[in-house]
Amino acid sequence: MLSRVRLLLVLLVVSMVGTCSVFWVYEHDVNPHIKTTGDTLWWWFVSSTTVGYGDISPVTTQGRLAGVFAILIGVYCYTNFITITADSLHGVTNQKKLGTATVKAAGHVVICEYTAFADELIQSLDRYPELNGREVVILTDLVAVQPYPQHHFVRGVPLSPTALRQANISAAGFIFVFANARFQDPDLKTLHVVSRIQKLNPTARIFVEMIDPQSPLLGYLGNSLTIMPSRQLLESILRNKVMDLSAVLATKPDDQAKPGVA
Repeated sequence: MLSRVRLLLVLLVVSMVGTCSVFWVYEHDVNPHIKTTGDTLWWWFVSSTTVGYGDISPVTTQGRLAGVFAILIGVYCYTNFITITADSLHGVTNQKKLGTATVKAAGHVVICEYTAFADELIQSLDRYPELNGREVVILTDLVAVQPYPQHHFVRGVPLSPTALRQANISAAGFIFVFANARFQDPDLKTLHVVSRIQKLNPTARIFVEMIDPQSPLLGYLGNSLTIMPSRQLLESILRNKVMDLSAVLATKPDDQAKPGVA
């Protein structure tokens, strides 16, 4: 956007200098309305913006050609400026909806990836006293706009340090990382995301969906994770109609004998 603005400014400067020079050379001796260079600049501004007050008009062919050039460049530049301004205002006023706003919450719930299991969790948050009443951040690039207006939305890949900071991951109290089936090996992507989150927030409770809950790679991430096997998540939904994480939330990660969900 900045490069586009610079180009437009350069075009306007070239138009002003070029057309004013031509207009002054060919008009100031024959046009009774051109007495100073200020008159020429006023003519250029009125012409380039297509306002056309009519107080100063060219009387020579060269002056008219300069006017045509000033009008064409002016229309192109000013309409582009209006478009850029409108786009910028749209982005500012819709930051929360488009997922570009920075989250200010603390002790909040961060949900990485907006999958079917993630949506089940969002719809059942009020079932869990540990999560109910906390602000929620949905961090994903799987949707383009805010899926739930009552919750925060950050559009980005959970692996991105910028997106994680935007979600204020370092201040989160509960973090859920769901498997993204778009990848050939979703568990590898999931564990990579978890490793980055742990560096930014070593104290949060982190819940991780794993297709293979016995993956040897889990050993590199310590014992502070709560594993949610994909199969058991689905079984929980089929059995209870909604995803039930009561047992998982009530269990401390260090005390888990085996990963699982109710």
